[in-house]
Amino acid sequence: MTYKLTFVHPDGSPLVVDANDGETVLDLAQKNGIDLEGACEGSMACSTCHIIVEDDWFAKLPDACEEEEDILDLAYGLSRTSRLGCQITMCADYDGLTVHVPSDGGTPLNS
Repeated sequence: MTYKLTFVHPDGSPLVVDANDGETVLDLAQKNGIDLEGACEGSMACSTCHIIVEDDWFAKLPDACEEEEDILDLAYGLSRTSRLGCQITMCADYDGLTVHVPSDGGTPLNS
């Protein structure tokens, strides 16, 4: 099954991408040229895949575990709706999810 995920760049420009069931937001960012580093390769040992989830969507996600919250404390530009992209896995419930790339990243890799 294919879903839609919207990345909003720091300049406000959106990029809508196709997401397959089971892909993480980090996977999709890297696959689509969004500069989310994911230095730990999704093992939740860094904050380089920090994203900001839109308020309406944030309430629909399960709460971050304590380990994710501890890692998020290291993120630049932390907000109330901050999450790690490696911890959000696409499924039917998240079809249409919109996330913002913080200003410390988000430059398209191919520009």
